[in-house]
Amino acid sequence: MSVLKITQNNFDNEIMKSQKTVLLDFYADWCGPCRMVSPLVDEIAEEHPQYLVGKINVDEEPGLAAAFGVASIPTLVVIKDGKVVQKSAGARPKAQILAMLKG
Repeated sequence: MSVLKITQNNFDNEIMKSQKTVLLDFYADWCGPCRMVSPLVDEIAEEHPQYLVGKINVDEEPGLAAAFGVASIPTLVVIKDGKVVQKSAGARPKAQILAMLKG
């Protein structure tokens, strides 16, 4: 499954109503560590269809970033049953991201 581009317009239907565990990647195009994490998030989306994976550009969606208390990027958020169960700021290796999802 490919990564979804999440905006305020599709957030409720795509994320909050998802039956799957959700991984959100809060990023910005200019952010170096974000560019390191982005391909890992893409790989997880392709290799693990049991998860719903979305990316949120904090420059384009400041309201969503504020709603999740994103103070630094990249920030990864895991949501299960509409509730945040994991949150991590900073670049992480793929194994740690997968551990967050399985958490």
